[in-house]
Amino acid sequence: MKKKNFFDFNFENLKDFLIQELNIDNKKVSMRTNPIWQHIYQKGVFDIKNLTTFPLGLREKLDSLVTLQIPKIKKKQISIDGTIKWLIKFFDDNEVECVYIPEKNRATLCISSQVGCTLNCKFCHTGTQRLVKNLNFSEIINQVMIAKKELNDWGEQKKISNIVLMGMGEPFYNYDNVKIAVEILKNRVGLNYGPKKITVSTAGIANKIPDAAKEIGTYLALSLHAPNDNIREMIMPINKKFKLKDLIAQCKFYSSVVKEKITLEYVMLRGINDNLECAKQLIRLMAQFPCKVNLIEFNPWPGVQYLPTEREDIEKFGKVIQDAGYIATIRRSRGNDILGACGQLKTESLKKKVSQL
Repeated sequence: MKKKNFFDFNFENLKDFLIQELNIDNKKVSMRTNPIWQHIYQKGVFDIKNLTTFPLGLREKLDSLVTLQIPKIKKKQISIDGTIKWLIKFFDDNEVECVYIPEKNRATLCISSQVGCTLNCKFCHTGTQRLVKNLNFSEIINQVMIAKKELNDWGEQKKISNIVLMGMGEPFYNYDNVKIAVEILKNRVGLNYGPKKITVSTAGIANKIPDAAKEIGTYLALSLHAPNDNIREMIMPINKKFKLKDLIAQCKFYSSVVKEKITLEYVMLRGINDNLECAKQLIRLMAQFPCKVNLIEFNPWPGVQYLPTEREDIEKFGKVIQDAGYIATIRRSRGNDILGACGQLKTESLKKKVSQL
């Protein structure tokens, strides 16, 4: 019988498996499940034989049924600023990139939710890669486990302090798997990231935002990038389906449920969305719900038609917003020398034809 992969279980599935396959009493299953979960996710145990808190007989039985296999790193790149990008090859040969961004007081891991993307945002490198597949929840979590293993991040003081789902793909178009992955990230006997240490980003799938408020409950980042529908439709085709009016209403709801500000992501494109009139329009938009804005230096990639806004002009734009009483942070580009910065991720994975499956 083919072994099951541990990372294909969520917490409740693992409980059911231990009851059915190891005949563990229903009343004692949590006592058995918790240390397994803790040893693997918190202590980095990747061999069932080393689950020493689990009785030997049960350990041998579990080892015959379950593997702790994680995907391989195909390529690793280290930026001059310390950013690390990993190209991860999954068991089905599809690939994604994830990025580790160390800073003075924290370190963020940016992970992907899809191979490719359907949204075709004009300034985003991932948007030039057609959607290949949704990642399942284990493939999302595997990115975290690979990074933790690479960094030897198994101590009480986490080297990876924050997780952001801002890599390849649109998380809300893979909602169910993202939801389970976030549950695993938040599990206190597992990876144990609080909801304020996790950010899920969306390009604005308005009809999923209410569900996310009630079921995911992390920080939310909205990839806004324009203060009005005309500009946004030009650079983000998804705006034709979900207008700013709808997004504003749903962001207001999300903030009211989670009790946190929404982070607006705003990439600065020279001559497109960076003039002072755009800044004034953005202020009027920000007045409608609790939010703050990250002004992002555009990171060019091969073949892109846009240019980055000059730093001086970004600062002027930000000052207009700050003078109106809102938080505007200029986000410094990290990892752009290895195409690891915001909007630069892409792999060579292609969707297989039916004849190739």
